[in-house]
Amino acid sequence: MEPKTYVIEFFSDEWVINSIITLFGVLVYLFAGKRLPHKKALRFGMLISIVLITTTITGHVRNILNGYWNISDNLPLHLCSISNLIACFILFIPRSNRLFEFLYYAGILGALQALLTPQINNFDGSSYEYLEYYVSHAGILLLPIFMFHNLGYKLTKFSWLKVVLYLNILLLIVMPLNFILDSNYMYLASKPNVSNPFVIGEWPYYILFWEIIIVVFTYTLYFISTAKKV
Repeated sequence: MEPKTYVIEFFSDEWVINSIITLFGVLVYLFAGKRLPHKKALRFGMLISIVLITTTITGHVRNILNGYWNISDNLPLHLCSISNLIACFILFIPRSNRLFEFLYYAGILGALQALLTPQINNFDGSSYEYLEYYVSHAGILLLPIFMFHNLGYKLTKFSWLKVVLYLNILLLIVMPLNFILDSNYMYLASKPNVSNPFVIGEWPYYILFWEIIIVVFTYTLYFISTAKKV
């Protein structure tokens, strides 16, 4: 069976059910972690990383065994893949606020985008890969929120602007690689197949709109996250 791209339509019954289950799981995990002392909360956070390490390894192994793995689709060069790699090891290395800030903005915004407009690339039709998509993206979303609220990680004043700069550096690296590898990492060579209101126009114009959207979203996330509670 040849791999395919599987798209879950926004607000379909399937989308609603999956979104409710994912949101419930994330909220339960955050609530449980909030009630733990710091050392146990750290181990609880590490559990998310271990799950992501497992899904990353099994995902690549399954693609290799199925003959689906190729350099044009499976390098960790999508935004969620980069965030996933950081999430896999960030709690097992000396504390790095720079890595955390990148994971916070890129992980949360990238995972939200993936969960709101799901597109499973190279889908082999298995229930495992279907579940893996949601578990991995929920983990990428959950871990930075967990670190911020339960492990004492902070966002510096201009963290949102620094991450916008980092993302543009990534764009300058990944875009020429796409032409060399005949790939579409970060959807910089052609737009995704999903119905997304933030994909405006054709290439390269939708990328220019993304620049504006990323600035607005990163600052909004910073403002919401650091706003003083009354």
